[in-house]
Amino acid sequence: MNSNRQHDLGWMLDEALRIPEARHAILLSSDGLLMAHSADITSDEADRHAAAMSGLQSLARANAAFCGATEKSWQQTITEYDHGYVFLVAAGPRAYVAASAGHGVDVETMSHRLMELVQRLGKELSTGQRIGEFA
Repeated sequence: MNSNRQHDLGWMLDEALRIPEARHAILLSSDGLLMAHSADITSDEADRHAAAMSGLQSLARANAAFCGATEKSWQQTITEYDHGYVFLVAAGPRAYVAASAGHGVDVETMSHRLMELVQRLGKELSTGQRIGEFA
């Protein structure tokens, strides 16, 4: 994905982060490639986290049977740490949004904002996708 396209989508990530305690957001492909990132994280950091989030979504999908579902039914994973949360959300075919937030974030509001973002990104990704992209 070219840097202009990353910038076009990056502003949407920045918009979703406009709640107290929200920190960073990235858009990644299922194979861990960075597609876009919010302004408050460097490209190098975003690349590193995109690779890690790809592994996390793979594990989440593999564990779907634990709750009686299929891998394709996975929608979201929220991981809590001492200093905050990581949200990972399915954002369409072979795309995911990951975001981080401080421990004081309203988890429900953050999840809702990310779901709204996913709907907006879905439209952008489907209209901007070229034949052979994300194959």
